[in-house]
Amino acid sequence: MKISSLTETELIAARQILQKSYQACTDQGYNLDLTRGKPSSAQLDLSNELDGILGGFYLLQDGTDVRNYGNILGIPEARQLGAEILGVGMSETMVGGNSSLTLMYNFISHMMPVWSEEAGEREDAVKFICPVPGYDRHFTLCEHFGIEMINVDLLAGGPDMAAIEKLVKEDPMIKAVWCVPRYSNPTGHTYDQNTVKAFARLDRVAGKDFRVLWDNAYAVHDLIDESAQLHNLMDEAKSSETENSVVMFASTSKITFAGAGIAFLATSTTNLKAFEQFLGPQVIGFDKVNQLRHVRFLKDLKNLKTHMNKHKALLKPKFDLVEEKLKSNLGDSGVADWTNPTGGYFVSLNTLPGLANEVVRLAAGAGVKLTPAGATFPYGLDHDNRNIRIAPTYPSLDDLGLAMNVLVVSIQLASVNHLLDR
Repeated sequence: MKISSLTETELIAARQILQKSYQACTDQGYNLDLTRGKPSSAQLDLSNELDGILGGFYLLQDGTDVRNYGNILGIPEARQLGAEILGVGMSETMVGGNSSLTLMYNFISHMMPVWSEEAGEREDAVKFICPVPGYDRHFTLCEHFGIEMINVDLLAGGPDMAAIEKLVKEDPMIKAVWCVPRYSNPTGHTYDQNTVKAFARLDRVAGKDFRVLWDNAYAVHDLIDESAQLHNLMDEAKSSETENSVVMFASTSKITFAGAGIAFLATSTTNLKAFEQFLGPQVIGFDKVNQLRHVRFLKDLKNLKTHMNKHKALLKPKFDLVEEKLKSNLGDSGVADWTNPTGGYFVSLNTLPGLANEVVRLAAGAGVKLTPAGATFPYGLDHDNRNIRIAPTYPSLDDLGLAMNVLVVSIQLASVNHLLDR
């Protein structure tokens, strides 16, 4: 039913029905969690062959023993794998520990003295552009470093580039922009070719030492066979002679073991040399044994994609279930809209303005934990109070169905209450 078009009498009747449905959910005593995009145990099992895969053989092709010190930038074989994932050259790629977030943190730490010196001269703050809705941990990093965040809308083909270009032209203290270019967190959108080309040219109009932070976390995480294609940013940047502005990140966190994978950073060779010098005092080398395990297991991009097809087989039914529950219960309601991604880990849902917090509260009251409303915006402030990120990957299919039932009833009840209270 189109809830937004009901008369007051019809809304009152609907509320009575929905209150009973909601109470029935609360009586079940659910304890379900849709807060974070974690791989399920079944997905993690796909990589159990990592254990013991080295068989006591720890030597690289050049004779290097990976159990020893050295190689801050990672073993060549793992650097090549990361380069294939990110679409760059091996000389532009390094391999870190299990977390790309750690590499992001370290890269910002590396750049902050440079950025802050200029900020001090201007008595101004370092600023980043943040496409919204976006990834909450990017925002947490900015808050940690005292970086001011500026919202820009994320559209179907990528961030609003006209708005971004205007901002960087007008304010030289905007030093970076966060991007999740393929299957964006949380909307699932992939940047189109024109957007990628615009990012490659952005350094021409931005202030000094500007960086495009290209977090390609879902580079190989398809849900359908005809996957969305992402244009190559580094190739475009080289054509525009702006490759120093590009810094790419990826990891195997949602490919193998979430807490025991390897992470990649790719940038120009000039940038990479400077970053290696920054890392020198704090690390002698990352876990090269784990890097070699991953190379032996994943081998190359072709084999990696075969491995990701196994993930797809586990995840596609879950995303299909979310779409079915939302469409059948809210499709013509007029009180919600959502994305139906073809890859990645999330679904982005919008309620009526002002209701996201209430929906999250109602769902929690019925035993379903959701990511806090506003988490997909800097400082946790979604001024429209509409956006909710749904993370379908971790729960079983049965538990996901139960959680979606609660979410749907919570949206319906919150919407009816809101329309009656106007």
